[in-house]
Amino acid sequence: MTIEYATPYRARSFIPPEPGRPYFVEKGMGDRAHLFGDMFTVYCGGEQTENTFNFFTCEGPKGDVIPSHSHPDTYEVFYITGGAVRLFVEDTAGEQYERLLTEGDFGFVPKNCPHSYRIERHHSRIVGVAAGPGGTFERFFENFGVPTDELTLPRRPAVPTPDKFGSVPQRFDVRFLPEHRWRTGDGRP
Repeated sequence: MTIEYATPYRARSFIPPEPGRPYFVEKGMGDRAHLFGDMFTVYCGGEQTENTFNFFTCEGPKGDVIPSHSHPDTYEVFYITGGAVRLFVEDTAGEQYERLLTEGDFGFVPKNCPHSYRIERHHSRIVGVAAGPGGTFERFFENFGVPTDELTLPRRPAVPTPDKFGSVPQRFDVRFLPEHRWRTGDGRP
């Protein structure tokens, strides 16, 4: 059984709102949000780790490239536990990399590096960890997308309203790069 907590950002959560407390979360029962066609589940974040790292999953169908973005103060890892995900990354010198990651593969994105990804197979899953001097960005998903108690992917894409693009990303160390273009082999915008 998973314990429920009331938190400052959710009426119901399985993650305690304060650091220093051990806890356990059953599969899929973290704080969930739909964003675009994907479901993000946060299992631990800044509140529990004194803003040192977060741990989340992203599940989704085969789809489009998510918007290019960077995190000026956050390092991000992608570990694929199912399916296939194409990761696009540009280093600080401007060299671009593209890699198809499948189950068991790992990708690392340094802070301040433009990146994007595209889920290549239905039912793919990414395990993500983000850490850095600027804290963590796990609350971005529910503030930019739509919080949900559902255990499934969104029935319709959860597309953020235009006003969210202007305010939410900056609060969570996310910088969208609408003019960014991928020059790699399969980096279609």
